[in-house]
Amino acid sequence: MRLDKSRSSRNVEDRRANGPRLSGGKIGLGTIVLALVAMYFGVDPSVVLNLAEGPTPAPQSQPVPASDAQGQTIAKILGETEDVWRDIFAKQTNGSYRDPVLVLYRGSTPTACGAGQSAMGPFYCPADQKLYIDLGFFTEMEHAMGVKGNFAPAYVIAHEVGHHVQNQLGMMRRVDEARRSGSASQARQASVRLELQADCYAGIWANHADAQRQILEPGDIRSALDAAQAVGDDTLQKQSQGYVVPDSFTHGSSQQRMAWFMEGYKTGQLKMCDTFSRPDPKLG
Repeated sequence: MRLDKSRSSRNVEDRRANGPRLSGGKIGLGTIVLALVAMYFGVDPSVVLNLAEGPTPAPQSQPVPASDAQGQTIAKILGETEDVWRDIFAKQTNGSYRDPVLVLYRGSTPTACGAGQSAMGPFYCPADQKLYIDLGFFTEMEHAMGVKGNFAPAYVIAHEVGHHVQNQLGMMRRVDEARRSGSASQARQASVRLELQADCYAGIWANHADAQRQILEPGDIRSALDAAQAVGDDTLQKQSQGYVVPDSFTHGSSQQRMAWFMEGYKTGQLKMCDTFSRPDPKLG
């Protein structure tokens, strides 16, 4: 992935100097790895996070240090998503895009959705319109999930930004209403479709970012597909229990996640990412 033409976003809050803010005991590495696999790309942190108990002091934030190569790369990736989605909203919707904030933290941090912990992986909180990432996740993603390539972190961020896009377009509200009024099975299906749409939006971003500034290098799309495959519900279930239970899916199968990412990447069109109405595209 080439970012030499990319600008750094100013919408990054660096809370890492605060250190871990853990409550209720320590989290071991094994627990973190298992939780990462289980909760990777979770979209409803108000459900999966431990709710904060009582008032929490506001964390201190600071700019990403110029010497922090990884942090600067994350800021450039976020800048790419901002430029792309501003352009897409201007051309494909009747609204304007509002940039989210990306929070870098270690261990645990307060959010408007509850107490966020690194063991839960990257997540988006619609209540404060912020993305939360512990950069140690990318190391675990490579070592525990076997996902390699420098485009994988960009895919993760693009997916979470996809949830921010959904929030602005009203899709999250629509799904939340379906979850409250429907059955447990309908709620799971709504969750699957929301996650697949975020994958598709990540593909749209890759399409436009490359068209505008030629950021992609050979192997980058393969890296994104490997990440999507690694976090498919069927893959995770096979690894954890040895068999697959489709009725319990919440994020979609590996094939679905890869196919919807490619649908967004190939078309670059929001209308083609209607995972709620359109049939699953074919991969290949």
